[in-house]
Amino acid sequence: MKYNLSEITEVIRNRRTIYPEMYSSRKVHKEVIEDLLNNAIWAPTHGLTQPWRFKVFTGEGLKRLSDFQSSLYAALFVGEDYNEMKFNKLKNRPLISSAVIAVSVKPDPKGKIRFNEEIEATACAIQNMHLTATAYGIGAFWASPKLLSRPETKTFLKLDEGEECIALFYLGYPANSEWPIGQRKPIEYLTEWIDA
Repeated sequence: MKYNLSEITEVIRNRRTIYPEMYSSRKVHKEVIEDLLNNAIWAPTHGLTQPWRFKVFTGEGLKRLSDFQSSLYAALFVGEDYNEMKFNKLKNRPLISSAVIAVSVKPDPKGKIRFNEEIEATACAIQNMHLTATAYGIGAFWASPKLLSRPETKTFLKLDEGEECIALFYLGYPANSEWPIGQRKPIEYLTEWIDA
């Protein structure tokens, strides 16, 4: 066997969503974030278009993100549509995270690759980041609030024409030393074997 499959399997099966509310004040160093990004870009990409783009918010950038998304939410959702809990999450989550990576998809400029394939490739890049974060013992949360598709968000992130933001990827070290335990349905419930 070329690699230690048991270690790879353990990282895959221990990947968890760990929300910013569960993070400690310990900072994730820039070099570690760069490792996540370097592993992200090795995701499969049809036609080698590498459609993923990353904007990393740290330090004062986290406050800018917090102010932007909470203000936009408050402007768009008024009266009965306003939800205080959603507003607080948009406001507070960047502030209690060590970093937030806005992940966007840039369409193939030649138009040969369908946009949904570019989204799928970028989702694989996000999974690579999540697995790398797990290996480091860093909590990660992939958020995709409705605000990401708004023109105001595209302007805030300075996205190119046709580029779409699909994720805010929050990072922070968990405050609790116990890594969450997960579960999945057995493959027997999800798989059909066709052998004839």
